[in-house]
Formats: sequence, structure tokens, C-alpha cells
Amino acid sequence: MPKAKKSGKRQKFDYNQDRKKMKKKFLKKCNPRIENSQIRNAWDDKKSMARNLQAMGLAFDPNRTMPIKSPSLLGDNRVTKAPVGIVTKPYVLNQLEEEANRPEKDSKTLSSDLIQYVQHMIREHKDDFKAMARDEKNYYQDTPKQIKRKINEYKRCHPAHYDAFINSLADPQPMIQ
Repeated sequence: MPKAKKSGKRQKFDYNQDRKKMKKKFLKKCNPRIENSQIRNAWDDKKSMARNLQAMGLAFDPNRTMPIKSPSLLGDNRVTKAPVGIVTKPYVLNQLEEEANRPEKDSKTLSSDLIQYVQHMIREHKDDFKAMARDEKNYYQDTPKQIKRKINEYKRCHPAHYDAFINSLADPQPMIQ
């Protein structure tokens, strides 16, 4: 059987390879950064990934943890059971459940330009969306439905600001002289 073409040659140093970059890449692949702080704090570098996750009560291989029942011809429904490990770090699982049960905060916000645009339209035209569509500040030529959608988005994202803005429009303060 013939040999590979360059197998007999001696290895030469490759000056075009950046060794420092290669080492960084290798180390990053071997020791990945764990994003979740609870898992990162409970992680033991001396154990394998499967052992670490088993100690925390998490699944390494979901196919072994929850196997699919395979129907047999004879009618015996045998389910292969995964080895049940002892959970030595249950606090990790509790912290993850607690974090998952927290309500997600709506972080969507609007640009300041859009807020000023919506406030101008409401200030000038109240609820007349057709007049808003004809307004000279309507640079993007939004249709009445698009403007209505933007106003509703402003109401949803900034309800406190919207209420304060509407209240300031409702009762103008008389000037005292």
C-alpha cells in the first residue's frame, strides 16, 4: 500500500502561523466559558462534564434521561432506564428554577425621535389619524394605521410617560400675572 505523499519528510517550522493565537484558540476550545453564573460557580474542573451536570441534577444527554418508548412486535413495552445519580448540589437546580420563574421584564423601548414624533401628533391632532397622516412632520409618509400603531406602541412601552403627557394636555395651567 503506497504511503502518503509527504509522510517521509521531516517537519519544518511554519513561520506564517501565529503560535500565540493558536494556543489561545486551543485553550478556548478546551475550557469554554460557562455563561450561567450558578453553573459556573458550582463547576468542578476535575470532573467530566457528565459528572458535573449529574451532581447538579441536570441532564447531560436528554435521550438517555427521557428515552423514547419503542413499541415492540410482541407487546412488551420495555423502557430503558438511565442510571440515577446522586444529586450533591441541589441548590444549583433550585436557583435555576427560581430564575426561570421570575417574570421577564419588558425591555423594549422606543427611540427619542419616535417619542417626540408621537407626542407632536397627539398634541396637534388628538385622535384624528387622517389629519396626522397629512401633517408636514410625517416625513416617512406613514398611513393613519401606521401612526395609530406607533401611538399604541408608545402607550405600551411607556405607560407612565404617556399618562403624564395626556394629563399635561388636558388641563393647561393659567398664567398668573
